[in-house]
Amino acid sequence: MTSVAHELLPYTSREHSVGGHKLCYLDEGTGPEVLLCVHGNPTWSFYWRRIIESFSSDYRVIAVDHIGCGRSDKPSQADFPYTLAAHRDNLVSLIDSLDLDRITLVAHDWGGAIGLTSMLERSEKLQRIVLLNTGAFPPPYIPQRIAACRLPVVGTLAVRGFNAFARAAIRMAMSRTKMRREVAQGLLAPYDNWKHRVAIDAFVRDIPMSPKHPTYQTLADLEANLPTLENIPSLLIWGMQDWCFRPECLRRFQAAWPNACSVEIADAGHYVIEDAPDETLQAISEFLNTDQADQ
Repeated sequence: MTSVAHELLPYTSREHSVGGHKLCYLDEGTGPEVLLCVHGNPTWSFYWRRIIESFSSDYRVIAVDHIGCGRSDKPSQADFPYTLAAHRDNLVSLIDSLDLDRITLVAHDWGGAIGLTSMLERSEKLQRIVLLNTGAFPPPYIPQRIAACRLPVVGTLAVRGFNAFARAAIRMAMSRTKMRREVAQGLLAPYDNWKHRVAIDAFVRDIPMSPKHPTYQTLADLEANLPTLENIPSLLIWGMQDWCFRPECLRRFQAAWPNACSVEIADAGHYVIEDAPDETLQAISEFLNTDQADQ
């Protein structure tokens, strides 16, 4: 799997062992500060290729592939729990193994919850936060098109059999522009058969719509702890046409972190760095440079 989409993501994946499984990650650049890039569902480290291209000359850029995603191992659900807590523990393990410090968390979609819960475990290493269309709280709603993917039997058949979730995202997560064919191929590349789509299905089913769900409390604890990160310099970049992580999710972060910088891109969708790359990268660059000047 290390060769997956290599022509589009020409970086060598490194490997970290977690619970007997191979977790892959990209590690580019040698700067003293780290940009830790954490993807969501149904993407992978490919989503962060522009971050590597733009910032690895000045920063060490780490882009992880969660277990079940990208170039990482894709064990069955009998062999890996595929919960938010499990992904958090894997990321904490990687942070410790690489002895990462002076971290700027850069996260999108499920990566926000995974990255933030991980950094709460290692808060002394966290220097900045950059979030793109994500959440960090029990979901107040579930879009109908995602709820359909959770239906018993037929939901899994659609997600794992026909790759319906990942294929739909290529169209539905863009608003301003149409995704280029080669980009769509890169995002879909790791998810080429039933077995390799296990995490996509599991992420959808890990959305907690009841306090009885095992991930509900993990997200509730994260939300309760968001105010402890209020004084961390933070940037919130939002594609305002996102039908999943809607603008109300942005407002909840702004309420928890009143000093955060916000960049609202009116016509961009959920895959904001794909839909509005220039604005997104410029906002991150200005944020990093301004924060360095203030230190």
